[in-house]
Amino acid sequence: MGDATYAEVGAEAWRWVLGRVRWDDGPWVPTSDPWPDDAGPPDDRDGLHSGIGGLALALAEVARTRPWTGEEERLATGVADRLRGMIPGSQDATWFDGLPGDACALLALGTHGADAAFARLRDLATPDGWAQEVTAPPKFLPGARINDVTLGTAGVLLAAVTGLEHDVSGAREVAEHAVEVLLAEAEPAQGGLRWRHVPERFRTTPATEMPNWSHGTAGVAAVLARAGVALERVDLVEAGAAGAEHLVTLAVPSGDGVVLPRYAPDPLPGEEPWSFGWCHGAAGTSQLFAALDAAGVASVGGAPPSAWRRRLLASVVSSGVPDRVRPGFWDNDGRCCGTAGVGEVVLDAWEDDGDERDLAFARRLGDALVERAVRDDEGARWRFVAPAEKDPLLPPGVGWMQGAAGIAAYLTRLGRVSPP
Repeated sequence: MGDATYAEVGAEAWRWVLGRVRWDDGPWVPTSDPWPDDAGPPDDRDGLHSGIGGLALALAEVARTRPWTGEEERLATGVADRLRGMIPGSQDATWFDGLPGDACALLALGTHGADAAFARLRDLATPDGWAQEVTAPPKFLPGARINDVTLGTAGVLLAAVTGLEHDVSGAREVAEHAVEVLLAEAEPAQGGLRWRHVPERFRTTPATEMPNWSHGTAGVAAVLARAGVALERVDLVEAGAAGAEHLVTLAVPSGDGVVLPRYAPDPLPGEEPWSFGWCHGAAGTSQLFAALDAAGVASVGGAPPSAWRRRLLASVVSSGVPDRVRPGFWDNDGRCCGTAGVGEVVLDAWEDDGDERDLAFARRLGDALVERAVRDDEGARWRFVAPAEKDPLLPPGVGWMQGAAGIAAYLTRLGRVSPP
């Protein structure tokens, strides 16, 4: 790891992010750096994925380690004021960039306003979910609905369950509507149930199943299991378990564990058939089995949910992550698709079960992040790789899911729970 600690590089990365914050009708950050002086804020300036909502999550992690500075207090206030001000006119019901993410960001900051986000979601609800503009013709019909946990109804439910856990007014009503939509969208599938990213009736081309966390059954089923606990509804836990029963029929051996395909039934041409990260891979999908275990499910596919969680994480460890084995295999160090996202999942597993193998792997991931950091007087950041591009080194990202803010939070957490 050299002479730098996780906490030191995390602090450097957070300092670099703070140096990118600009103010124009509230705070915003560019998607990447450098950013044209005349470009103005990006369209997703307020979201969790790459905007100030993600900075709220990073600020929350900083607060677990030390009190905020005056600069951070000002940023937290500015983020909260901006999000609260945008809620009444927002039409976006996605967790990544809309009202569900706004609610989660405000709750992370420990401030008020999440109830307004749930009231707005209640007003925007239709009998079959929430309208969105993520999908578009010709592949999808106008007004297509989305099921998944990042862009669709399960993301609304994730925020509502978080609201229930914080006793926020309006969260229960939104959660109850979201679960009824998801139960209606469930499709019988081999072994149990599945949820497609976009329901078949809204597609103009045959659907490809993406079974893992961000866009598939794993994320939907996990949030249903959590909702079952929060709402005291056994049927929701059973629906989550039925999703897991389907997924284990897709599981195939990989290294010391198992993985699910990124796409089913066939891989897409030119893409890796398996992934190991948070979004489409084994690390993210392991969270489903953690949720089922927490909900009291005894068995999935003839084994305890904890055993499936362990098998999925074992496949990540034996895959070679975080080494860049070949172009396209592990070219990203962010939370969405890369090293920091895997690290968060592994740290969660260690804190749940106390398995020292998880902590050792989390530290190995942290070592890779420290080694790959671009460090100078401005701070630390990371350049991901796009092998097919003429210039494969991408500019450093700033935000939560694909940038330095999310990586800084992981290194800060790792330094807090496992100092060198």
